[in-house]
Amino acid sequence: MPLALLALAVGAFGIGTTEFVMMGLLPDVADDLHISIPAAGHLVSAYALGVVIGAPLLAAVTARMSRRTVLIALMGLFVVGNALSALAPGNDSLLAARFLSGLPHGAFFGVGAVVATNMAAPERKARSVSLMFLGLTVANVAGVPAATLMGQHLGWRATFLGVSAIGLAAIASLALLIPRDRAAAPATGLRGELAALRSVPVWLALGTTVAGFGALFAAYSYITPMLTDAAGFAENRVTLLLALFGVGATAGNLLGGRLADHSLRGTLFGGLVSLAAVLLLFPLLMRAEWSAALAVTLLGTAAFITGSPLQLMVMEKATAAPSLASSANQAAFNLANAGGAWIGGLALAAGFGVTSPALAGAVLAVLGLGVAGAAYAVDRRREVAHEVTHEGRVVAAHVPEQAGVLRR
Repeated sequence: MPLALLALAVGAFGIGTTEFVMMGLLPDVADDLHISIPAAGHLVSAYALGVVIGAPLLAAVTARMSRRTVLIALMGLFVVGNALSALAPGNDSLLAARFLSGLPHGAFFGVGAVVATNMAAPERKARSVSLMFLGLTVANVAGVPAATLMGQHLGWRATFLGVSAIGLAAIASLALLIPRDRAAAPATGLRGELAALRSVPVWLALGTTVAGFGALFAAYSYITPMLTDAAGFAENRVTLLLALFGVGATAGNLLGGRLADHSLRGTLFGGLVSLAAVLLLFPLLMRAEWSAALAVTLLGTAAFITGSPLQLMVMEKATAAPSLASSANQAAFNLANAGGAWIGGLALAAGFGVTSPALAGAVLAVLGLGVAGAAYAVDRRREVAHEVTHEGRVVAAHVPEQAGVLRR
């Protein structure tokens, strides 16, 4: 695989670290800025909002630029956002800085996925995307715990300065390893780029992402109370268990990329079925510490098996604007984060038990499987219609010649 994928993985590592580290730093930030924990939680939402808005918008307005230049510029914006977070004097300025940090997130992964697939052989496209996402999953294993410890011992501002340094390393890697290119997208403007999303298969693929990863976040958002109240873990051991989730996610990401190169649709269906099964078993697995640790690992594996197939499928369905569609998929991922957490919270608030968010997630996984099935049915109908049209044209092309032979 091309060494340039390493540069994309470094950028993904920095983005994954800054996205998830805020959860561990909320008490420190709240104490330093003299705000409540719920108010500090808005910093997580501000980042997610930046991703949702920035992903399609930045991908569309930069479509005519060199993708190498776009990646470097996006990482530059990432560095600025995190540096401003470290220097923010109050909560309002930190909210703005976190929003700015989230803007390049989706576009970086979207454009990066296009670059990764263009550098790989056709039979290795999904694997190349999974190697870029490897930086994101490894961030949950190493980056987030290390950044959290840095924040706890040196102050939360030091964490964001450290993430900015990772961003600078990513810029250097991108400049050295990503080959120079010319923009391949047509000069259609923002309206023309957005028009490429007017496709039922694209929206079905995005819907599968929202439902599938919504299933993950319905459970993962409440994994700590499950581990402490149901499985009986002490709170100081939860961080280690979350690292196991990252290990599972890394394994699932690599496995999904390898399998998807052989069967894209089969890997997607298999991943969603596995995710639904793991979530259905959560209430049983949370009855003992060893099985709870296994459940957390399997959750990461099953969920991230679908990551590369979904990213590649969205790109294939929007051939006129693959960067925009790929970035929109990242926006869908963050909508899944917010929506899944909300649905899991509804199950918890309704009094169905501490493990009920996992069962709500299982329902979402089945819904994602249904959307994926609908997407498959639409594709099959279009393929049949294309074959019929193609055969009709071939027959029509031969009719005059055959008639002429008969006349002679």
